[in-house]
Amino acid sequence: MFVKSIKIGDLNIENNIFLAPMAGVTDLAYRKICKEFGAGLVYTEMVSSRAIFHNDEKTKQLMNIEGEKRPIAVQIFGSDEETMKYATKYVSEFADIIDINMGCPAPKIVKNGDGSKLLLDIEKAEKIIKAVVSNTNKPVTVKFRKGWDYNNIIAVPFAQMAEKAGASAITIHGRTRSEFYSGTVDLDIIKDVKNAVNIPVIGNGDIVDEGSAEKMFKYTGVDAIMIGRGTFGNPWIFRNLLYYFQTGKKLPEVTKTEKLQVLKKHIAYELQYKPELVVVHEMRKIISWYTKNLPNSSEFRGKINKVEDLNLLEKEIEAFFNN
Repeated sequence: MFVKSIKIGDLNIENNIFLAPMAGVTDLAYRKICKEFGAGLVYTEMVSSRAIFHNDEKTKQLMNIEGEKRPIAVQIFGSDEETMKYATKYVSEFADIIDINMGCPAPKIVKNGDGSKLLLDIEKAEKIIKAVVSNTNKPVTVKFRKGWDYNNIIAVPFAQMAEKAGASAITIHGRTRSEFYSGTVDLDIIKDVKNAVNIPVIGNGDIVDEGSAEKMFKYTGVDAIMIGRGTFGNPWIFRNLLYYFQTGKKLPEVTKTEKLQVLKKHIAYELQYKPELVVVHEMRKIISWYTKNLPNSSEFRGKINKVEDLNLLEKEIEAFFNN
């Protein structure tokens, strides 16, 4: 039985299939949908510690958890100890878990010394983890990659450092920073990390269905799995995996009717806390994920990318799914 409850620090989590933090994706509406389909733990988009320190209003919106089912992990990033301390105290007021991003490969993050750039400075990374741990009573977790590039594969010593620094759990993505999201995830390095520490290890990368999830659990021995891109237009992956691991059977393919219902709910959730025009623009990529591989989907995407009115957008969606 791979699916089970899991304890991170003093927090008991219902199941060990998690939603990954993704910038520009895992907002409140996205997390709520994934929670409803059974995600054991969800993470906010990564939040800049500097932005929290400077009281940025847009950043506060990224941490909106109004009406959200617990538990919730808030992911922060930064390479300055003082702003990370401040951000830790700030998010400790409402987060159940504080996750430190030390794996983001995006150039705009790396150029400031944040995210995966910290994989090149393990001593600095250790100081940051210790600073966060010492400024909260919430469990602290760390998400990182297997290394910067193939000349700097440091996942095992990095994991051991994180454990020693006080992390309650770690998430390892089995790619280097230089790979970004290309190629295939390295399950061997995830397995090595799992065998090297005593805290829970969460495996991340290339989990898109029952087979890939089972392979991650079985081959690496991880305590939990984290799904990112595999949730795009597919929030029912959590329901599917829970059912599969509990029964050994696969659920039928999701119908167009259910896809439409979930998409409409997603839009309704977004409208609860964002202006209509913002929702229309931001939902374009979400809609394209929900409609991927359906007949005439590329033509439909081209049409909705020009829509500026919510009522028209909803009519186009209804027409497409009912065609």
